[in-house]
Amino acid sequence: MWDNVPLLRITANLLFGLSLVLALYGAARYVLHLPVFPLNTVSLSKTPTHVPVELIQRVVHEQIKGNFFTVDLAHARAAFEQLPWVRKVSVRRKFPWSLEVDLEEHVAFARWNEKELVNTYGEVFAENSGQVLPEFVGQPNTSSQMKILYDEFNKELSPMKQQINRINLSPRFSWQVRLNNGMVLELGREQMQQRLARFVEVYPYSLPRLPHAVTHVDLRYRNGFATNLQSGAEAVSRTSGNKV
Repeated sequence: MWDNVPLLRITANLLFGLSLVLALYGAARYVLHLPVFPLNTVSLSKTPTHVPVELIQRVVHEQIKGNFFTVDLAHARAAFEQLPWVRKVSVRRKFPWSLEVDLEEHVAFARWNEKELVNTYGEVFAENSGQVLPEFVGQPNTSSQMKILYDEFNKELSPMKQQINRINLSPRFSWQVRLNNGMVLELGREQMQQRLARFVEVYPYSLPRLPHAVTHVDLRYRNGFATNLQSGAEAVSRTSGNKV
């Protein structure tokens, strides 16, 4: 091997190249850690509505380490995502020498099982809100589906000038809604939108003409629905048909 001049030359060149790369890496690492690249400011792209400013300041002082080049963006993002009301965070370097943080907050859409909230994406999150919101009562992992059907049911109800203030999905996956006027509609487990559309279509010609206010309507009939009146247990069958 030691008599092989070409091989020795190749080996020497490789060692020299490796040494040069390591030297350049060390020099770059040293330069990047110099105090001449300070991280001067951390700015928010927009003013948060719910996230307390003092909590944001605490994250900046306690979790944002390093200079403009060495700050760990993933760690910073994860720290901000732990704040209340925060749904998603993006953190990026902004020349010269600052970070820009974009906090996307949850927008509360409904109450979930009387303890948590549902946002506009149908995601459940645990925060407090003094807002008057619709109530969702459902099963685990169904909040997104309930949000979609809540919107679709309300579109069907628009001719009645009513909206849903409570939507319920039972353990047997049967749907029930309560309207702003207090009327409860039983929609069942299938063809819920068709049943609701049929009810809305005949509503002006049926229930408003009854002598007492209607408190409960069962739409789980193949060709009609049944009602309970405010006066008591009296039931009125509007059309014939078997419950399905």
